[in-house]
Amino acid sequence: MIVFDSRTFREALGHYASGITVIGAMVDGAPVGFTCQSFFSVSMDPPLVSFSVMKTSSRWPKVRSAGKFSINVLSATQRELADQFGRHSPENWAGIPWRVDRHDNPGIDDVLLRLDCSLTAEHEAGDHWVVIAAVEGLEHADAATPKHPLLYYRGKYHRLEVD
Repeated sequence: MIVFDSRTFREALGHYASGITVIGAMVDGAPVGFTCQSFFSVSMDPPLVSFSVMKTSSRWPKVRSAGKFSINVLSATQRELADQFGRHSPENWAGIPWRVDRHDNPGIDDVLLRLDCSLTAEHEAGDHWVVIAAVEGLEHADAATPKHPLLYYRGKYHRLEVD
């Protein structure tokens, strides 16, 4: 058996490239959000997605309380947004082009994909919560003008070239 610590485990998992999302909700009339890279689809019928968030997150309990939220998949031109929402600041939305969408969720402009979701389940998993959400609406980038996704790989942002 190989013995390793949490830092070694984290570094090893860094070899898996992932996209970057911002999870956002309206809470008491103001947007709340955080960067999340552990996002994936769960089911096509019914449409379900999932993400995980650290139990120590100060923003997830606020988003959870709304019961619904947006998942904004960032493009390669939105690195600064990923960093801004990764910081613990009440000013995460300052200077960000966004709007309240038809589902009353904060939607970031010019993302690759935005999903409007409702919370369906939350499961404890070690030091994280695994969240399951029903997709109730979506908007995605125009296929005629493809955008490049923002990826996170080995601790750095990368751009995937799209043909």
